Parts: sequence; C-alpha cells; structure tokens
Amino acid sequence: MTQQPIQRQRNWAVYVLAAVAVIAGILSFLDAARYMGWLPIATLGDLKFVLPSAKWFAAIMAAIVGVIWFVVAGWIWNLNPSGWLFVVVIAIINLVFLFMAILGKSTFSAVALQMAVNAIALILALLPGTKRAFGQR
Repeated sequence: MTQQPIQRQRNWAVYVLAAVAVIAGILSFLDAARYMGWLPIATLGDLKFVLPSAKWFAAIMAAIVGVIWFVVAGWIWNLNPSGWLFVVVIAIINLVFLFMAILGKSTFSAVALQMAVNAIALILALLPGTKRAFGQR
C-alpha cells in the first residue's frame, strides 16, 4: 500500500502570512536605516553613508533579518515547509529580543509595531489550517 502525498494548497492564512512576512522585512530594513541615523533626520539631498554615530552592527543585523524575512515570504508563497518553520522561529526570537529591548532603553511605542507584526505572524503560522497547508500536523 503506497502512501498518498499530502495535498497542499494555499488558504487565506497563507496569503496573509506571506504579506506579513514582507511587512516584517520592510520594518527590519526601516530599523536598519534608523540604526544608521538616516531615517529620522535624512532627506534625499542630504543622505550620508558614513556616520560616526551610526550603529553599524545593529544596522547590519537588522538588514540581514530583513533579507531573511523576504526569503521566507517566498518560501511561504511556494508552500515550502521550511518557510513555516522559519516564521515560527524568527517570530519567537524577534518577540524575545523586542521584549528585552523594552526592558532596556527602548520605549514600548518604539517597538510596538514590530511586536504586533511578529505576534500576528506567529499566530497565523500556528493556526491549524496554516499548519495543514504546509503539511504540518
């Protein structure tokens, strides 16, 4: 007796989850720009690429997370089970780091949007229909 492959198809939660992953990637790139000092003060004519007050490591890490979110959005769109796993792992790690940022010097309003997007991504990923779409039990 041969086992039939699991039939996977996108449902509404998969579409929303892919969109949330793209939004999370954009927010990470905005964080990278903020760490470089470009976002709050920069205008198009006066953008400086080497700033002595820039937080380079934080900016590079935020940019890497942004790239990861975009790659994961593609995996989700293609119903790759690795995409589902990455969403769960990245969302949990980001929520932990954002909570630690609140305990540090950041205000809640500074990280509220990121927390909301990561929480929505985690909730959507853990819905039974979403898990079924990715072949998870």
